[in-house]
Amino acid sequence: MKVLLLNGSPHARGCTFTALSEVENQLKAEGLETELIHVCARPVRGCIGCGRCAVNQHRCVFGDDPVNTVLDKMEEADGLVLGSPVYYASANGSFTAFLDRLFYAGNSFAGKVGAAVVSARRAGTTASLDQLHKYFSITRMPVATSQYWNMVHGNSPEEVVKDEEGMQIMRTLGRNMAWLLKCIEAGRSAGICLPEEEARLRTNFIR
Repeated sequence: MKVLLLNGSPHARGCTFTALSEVENQLKAEGLETELIHVCARPVRGCIGCGRCAVNQHRCVFGDDPVNTVLDKMEEADGLVLGSPVYYASANGSFTAFLDRLFYAGNSFAGKVGAAVVSARRAGTTASLDQLHKYFSITRMPVATSQYWNMVHGNSPEEVVKDEEGMQIMRTLGRNMAWLLKCIEAGRSAGICLPEEEARLRTNFIR
């Protein structure tokens, strides 16, 4: 089993990376394969609503950033961890643009376990987590939880490491995610498949 971890911070080895690394280490300790990808090293285009992904094998028309690379990797992955710094009580704008395109274009998320972590100097963390969790709920992904909201606090990686409760939350998240993935795999081995999905109905509120 494999889990992708996406670092949505512009800083490759900053506070968000520190939190994700603690989750990753625990996943590895539980015997899972992992890959941590820095996806916001440079500006990311937002979705333009062109709809081309629907006829382009569920890949985005823009190929100059890692969106399609991550979509390729999600075909084989069993879980996904999203990590973002808090900007104005929300996730990083570039990461939000990345995720809008990733989840709108892709079709390989259902049944795979999702989790989100955020880092902040002080506040805005729960609002950011709510924002990130919406990507999971709209794509039929079960969500792994920890012992508290999945957040760390600090203004530098060194300060984040000193957030003992935050780091424990990351480790607990890693263990809980590994447990959930193993339970799903055991169910699959016993012949339990994803719930059948009905044909989608789309209604408008204005007639």
